[in-house]
Amino acid sequence: MLGCLLLLNLIGRNWYKRFDLTDNKVYSLSSSSKNVIAKIDDLLTMKVYFSDDLPNELGNTKRFLQDLLEEYAAYSKDNIRFYFTVPESSDDLENEARKDGIQPVQMQVVENDKLEIKRVYLGMALLYEDKKETIPVIQTTTGLEYLITTKIKTLVDKDKKTVGLANLDSDAEIKTQNLTAQLRQHYNVRNVDVITPVNDEIDVLLINGVTDTLDSLIAENLDTFLGSGRGVLFAQSGVATDMQIQRASIIESDVFDFLQSYGLILKNNLVLDRSCGRVQVQQQMGFIRMNVPMEYPFLPIIRTFNEDELVVNGLEQIHLFFPSEIQIDTVFSDKIAGVVNLFSSSNRSGVMTGRFSLNPDPKTNPLLRNLDQSGKILCAASKLVSGGELILISDSRFLADDGGMSIPENLIFLMNTVDYLSGDKELISLRSREITNRPLDELEDNSRRRWKWANILLPSLIIVGFGFMRIKQGKNRADVLRQIYE
Repeated sequence: MLGCLLLLNLIGRNWYKRFDLTDNKVYSLSSSSKNVIAKIDDLLTMKVYFSDDLPNELGNTKRFLQDLLEEYAAYSKDNIRFYFTVPESSDDLENEARKDGIQPVQMQVVENDKLEIKRVYLGMALLYEDKKETIPVIQTTTGLEYLITTKIKTLVDKDKKTVGLANLDSDAEIKTQNLTAQLRQHYNVRNVDVITPVNDEIDVLLINGVTDTLDSLIAENLDTFLGSGRGVLFAQSGVATDMQIQRASIIESDVFDFLQSYGLILKNNLVLDRSCGRVQVQQQMGFIRMNVPMEYPFLPIIRTFNEDELVVNGLEQIHLFFPSEIQIDTVFSDKIAGVVNLFSSSNRSGVMTGRFSLNPDPKTNPLLRNLDQSGKILCAASKLVSGGELILISDSRFLADDGGMSIPENLIFLMNTVDYLSGDKELISLRSREITNRPLDELEDNSRRRWKWANILLPSLIIVGFGFMRIKQGKNRADVLRQIYE
């Protein structure tokens, strides 16, 4: 028996099966990570700098990291090797950690009933050929596999693809520093002027919406770009809004004709949704005015995705700002292979057209109360015969730092879209499964009240019923004993 156990452990070092029962399989390597590992054709060394005597929660992180790295090593066919070091144990190791870009961080810990400040190392360096990537601080297990796989992919990939950022509205300055910083982890990023033909080195175009006429040269260059088999993400609404002054106006532009030529009809309206974000509204409370959070249906939270489409499969939610409705044209030109819905609003939606009122108070804005329409399409993709693809999301501020790119879930969708359009789909499923937002299903008011009273009364009724059952059992037992001894 001891010999069998020893043999099983030796075999299990490199061949094993893990039964991961978590919903997102967070304790086992994804197929995306395995595909990236398969590209490694030389030795990749992972040097982990972790201090000893870490707080309990960081001790769990260290154990999780070690288990994860063992899986990387097992699937790499001996191309990945890792080892843990304690930098504080020697000056040489501390110098080595600093050379690898790992600096100590200060943490507050409670030891012996005292709050103390500790200097600890929680970093990792990855070395491959003559390249190096670092993870300066690892404090949580959330997103750790995605982070490590991303670093490995950066080291292994020979040629980075290039993403072009185009702002077609010269009058509107849109800041995209967040977007650029995210993209540069995997891609080369360039600002592109679409008034001239797009360089062949650009693989994907990201385009901010317009509020004016679309130049005919721009439309022609975009047609050429899509016809060459490349991809475009177009962020365009049908209504221009200013939340500060609560004003909205219909956008008059021939950009809608351009989009319709690809089977995408963008309406000049605003879609409202009961599932939405909140805004702070000043209200009079007696003698003082206070900021009160209030639901704002113009900021829908999307939870209805087309699971058949890889780019949105696995996403849990996306936040939009003043989107418009997209309709799919029933008549396609010869250049279009098909048009699909990617995501839509909930079945508690509404549409505002004509006179727009952006007032968030449903007492003074009755249109906010009647939200019972079916879901409206807010993002769709036109797939071309040439292999190119145009994805339209009906939010002109989606690519802006003070708009869509200020929300982590939107960044995940954006990165998925760029990966998808560039043909680099390895990280899409891995990135999506790192989302951990799990809200409860929304209930109608009547259903919520029924469940509330059920939760209050049912446990008490069960306990009382169990008590009566025990009393009855006791009486029956007493009657039996009385009959035996009488």
